[in-house]
Amino acid sequence: MKMRKTSLLLILASLAALVILSGCGGGKQVTRVDIEEQIDLSGEWNDIDSQHVSAALETQITNSAWVEDFRAENGKKPYLIVGTVRNKTPEHIAVKTFIADLERSFINGGRVKVVASAEERDQIRGERADQQEFSSQETMKSWGREKGADYMLMGEINMIMDQEGGDQVKYYQVDCYLVDLEDNTKVWAGFEKIKKFVGRSKYKG
Repeated sequence: MKMRKTSLLLILASLAALVILSGCGGGKQVTRVDIEEQIDLSGEWNDIDSQHVSAALETQITNSAWVEDFRAENGKKPYLIVGTVRNKTPEHIAVKTFIADLERSFINGGRVKVVASAEERDQIRGERADQQEFSSQETMKSWGREKGADYMLMGEINMIMDQEGGDQVKYYQVDCYLVDLEDNTKVWAGFEKIKKFVGRSKYKG
């Protein structure tokens, strides 16, 4: 009887020790890192890719001849709207974040002006409608003063993947083109690409 009691106590002590150890060793650790630090965990499209591609495309677009041609002909900066950028890859890509990165690059670059999207314009028009009823004459904003875009930027994101065993090579290509909204002429076309090796074996380039 005494041996049984001792064995039971030993078992309970062992279980308690396991619970304590599992509680100490199984917790999640969170470390804050610099937002500019490049971190690739899955090898899929991430925030660094979005920022890199948007900045590269903005440079390509605004340094092309169409900008100076427009300014010489019209005496002002062109107005641009970012349209649809389609994700043709099997991965989930936050396209809205990519579009926001593009717009930010255009605005900060200063070579072109950016028009609000259709979704944003609906919200702005709702506010303007409220102003007609509730704001003073001195502060209300008038209808019919919106700036129409001269060009629309459109594009798509594609991916080619080569795989052998547990190793992968991912090739992303973002193709974009700029269309004159008056006559549907494509005034610019370009692309930016990213290539990644994802695997456990050591890649030797």
